Amino acid sequence: MADPDHPGDGRASDRSPARRPPGTFKVGTIAGADVLVSSSWFVVAALIAVVIAPRVEQVEPGLGALKYVAGLAFAVVLYLSVLLHEASHAVMAQRYGYPISSITLHFLGGMTAIEAETTKPRQEFAIAVVGPLTSLAVGAAAFGLWFVVPDGLLLLAVEGLAVANLLVGVLNLVPGLPLDGGRVLKAAVWGATKDPHRGTIAAGWGGRVTAVLVLLWPFALEPVLGVRAELLDFLLAFVVALFLWSGATAAITSARVRRRLPHLVARDLARRALAVPEELPLAEAVRRAQEAQAGSLVTVSSGGAPTGVVNEAALLATPEDRRPWVATSTVARTIEPGLRLPVDLAGEDLVRALGRTPATEYLLVEDDGSVYGVLVTADVDHAFRRSPD
Repeated sequence: MADPDHPGDGRASDRSPARRPPGTFKVGTIAGADVLVSSSWFVVAALIAVVIAPRVEQVEPGLGALKYVAGLAFAVVLYLSVLLHEASHAVMAQRYGYPISSITLHFLGGMTAIEAETTKPRQEFAIAVVGPLTSLAVGAAAFGLWFVVPDGLLLLAVEGLAVANLLVGVLNLVPGLPLDGGRVLKAAVWGATKDPHRGTIAAGWGGRVTAVLVLLWPFALEPVLGVRAELLDFLLAFVVALFLWSGATAAITSARVRRRLPHLVARDLARRALAVPEELPLAEAVRRAQEAQAGSLVTVSSGGAPTGVVNEAALLATPEDRRPWVATSTVARTIEPGLRLPVDLAGEDLVRALGRTPATEYLLVEDDGSVYGVLVTADVDHAFRRSPD
């Protein structure tokens, strides 16, 4: 019921199998995605069983402890409708070519983990709105069955499904992240402004406003509905408001960060590199770099192939009186595959590349394999801090 999660931008061809989150249990697969049940679900299932038990007793007197079993069965049926809601997100996302890693059922509903960001507002809209529409359809179907199902536990289940799904469908259309309605609002603002990040920020603020309204709801029960709020009402409102506020805030923060990423261009941030033989004394390598006004040193083999990038921290930690007797290769990190990057990387692609192989320096190469320069992580961080918000 919540906003489908977007943990990364990888594609199905280059992503590794996702690790199962701690505290979850796999119960099956839908559309190639793992269906996981969080341990928190058992808590809410037990709460539903206890809350609905008096109503079960009223409909079918004399069940004894079996009334709790009936309540638990209703919780399972209810979450099957939640699973249908989430599966509709997954199927629609896959229709547009976005891979799905998992569907998780948890305390507050469900979450579909989509492993890529949508690229068009109409895709964002379709993936988001199909969930609430599915819940409304299930609720409408259950409401229709209410007229033909005989009295008893089955009618009680049908009534519960109708009310719960109609409520879920309507509430999920509230225009605020992390609800599906927030993604609908994001799509609308994105389409109008051509800026997905502005859409996310607008929907995030919608989520924050919704969180405040939820927190105030128990105080409005008596004047609006004439019902006195109980401790459970305040506790539930706090939990839901906290969920909405944290999800909305995370979305706003992520959008603001991503707005800065296009300003990160590897070619623009590269330091000029001077190639020196591996066995060249470090003092001589530093002298040549200063003379050539190069910002970095790259060691090369006798055949001229790059073999290492000098680590600036290791160089500075080497006393000057020792540098004439130390080979430059001793303060250079061997160039592993992840340390050799295309010079045209930029934005999120650049950040993902740095995250795959954390280091302080990277060798930047042209398409033909020739060395362009060295990218220093500190320079990327500095450029990110200076970029406009």
